[in-house]
Amino acid sequence: MNALDTPDAPDAPDTPDTLPTGSRPAPPLAARAAQTGGSPVREILALTARPEVISFAGGLPAGELFDTGGITAAFRHVLEEAPRQALQYSTTEGDPALRAAVAARVSARGLDTGPDDLLVTTGSQQGLSLLASALLEPGDTVLVEDPCYLAALQVFSLAGARVVPVPADDAGLDPAALDEIAARERPKLLYLVPTFQNPTGRTLSAERRAAVARVATRRGLWLLEDDPYGELRFEGEAVPYLASFPGAEDRTALLGSFSKIVAPGLRLGWLRAPDALRRACVIAKQAADLHTSTVDQAAAARYLAGPGLDAHLDRVRGAYRARRDALVDGLGDALPEGSRWNRPDGGMFVWATMPAGYDATALLPEVVRHDVAYVPGAPFYAGPADPGAMRLSFVTHPPEEIREGLLRLAKTLRSVRA
Repeated sequence: MNALDTPDAPDAPDTPDTLPTGSRPAPPLAARAAQTGGSPVREILALTARPEVISFAGGLPAGELFDTGGITAAFRHVLEEAPRQALQYSTTEGDPALRAAVAARVSARGLDTGPDDLLVTTGSQQGLSLLASALLEPGDTVLVEDPCYLAALQVFSLAGARVVPVPADDAGLDPAALDEIAARERPKLLYLVPTFQNPTGRTLSAERRAAVARVATRRGLWLLEDDPYGELRFEGEAVPYLASFPGAEDRTALLGSFSKIVAPGLRLGWLRAPDALRRACVIAKQAADLHTSTVDQAAAARYLAGPGLDAHLDRVRGAYRARRDALVDGLGDALPEGSRWNRPDGGMFVWATMPAGYDATALLPEVVRHDVAYVPGAPFYAGPADPGAMRLSFVTHPPEEIREGLLRLAKTLRSVRA
């Protein structure tokens, strides 16, 4: 007799075999929910949460660089000066003052934008979900860069879309390949991160952006430009937004975020889109959460009204440039001979590939045992993956910790190939 057979044992859970007479099990999950996997990056972050681990895995802004004084003052101001408004329900479109401030920043970067062109979102990740809700039917085809931002692949999977990768090289997405694939697959949209891409750090040139706009016009597809890193440029010339190029104006949705330039805990982003698409996203947002946090929006608007953000960004860009240099300059000694990596002009990530015979996913557990971590590149691919690829974030740790992390990585990689 086992424990479940004794009078004092707890009741067995209701399973299809133990349900009361006449009961049926609850219906299964939606297929798209069951088929969409969790984020390997989030799982790695949990694995590397120990403070002794030097992690190049997460895209976590440097917490010690947050402008805590300026942000605290902004919250204090709105809670002291207008608490009833700051703590009340608000419109779905977002705080007018915040939308005006964002519109001014976008316009200053060359894309004429007014407050009414924008929708405030709970992080740009929500903006991507809203666009998927407004644009995609189950079975629609979405084109993505290969490799691609991982959470975008999750969004499109949950929408029931069919995701098709477009080849990219060291300069980013290949417009000729895009044209060929768009002609064959008849997609509804192309999603891309053209500036300091996640995961590769690559930036698409103005010439290629113009070519992408021409393909979108010729093949009749939407463009979704995700730009969380564009203001983190610390060298080189800025490249215009995709929507600035002929043919892209009426078919481009632009996403932005405060997570990388102020603080991710605010969960504030924004969406710029043509009128009909933006209105559809407003309705989708009403169904999702009514509106983004009122007090966070009011504090962000107050913060943007002063010089705090630009001064903060000057500090961040300088620090991130030094951290990028520490990482890139040390990779030659840390990675196996024959490895390749890039040197981005901004953003948060370096993309590295080890030579044949190295598997970044298989090596990760041993690497973590040596108190260092990266993200294997394989999960970012919608098509066949390069097993030797890895994403390395350079922003979370100061240069001296980056150099120590590279020493640990070098020791691990030497030991597994000895």
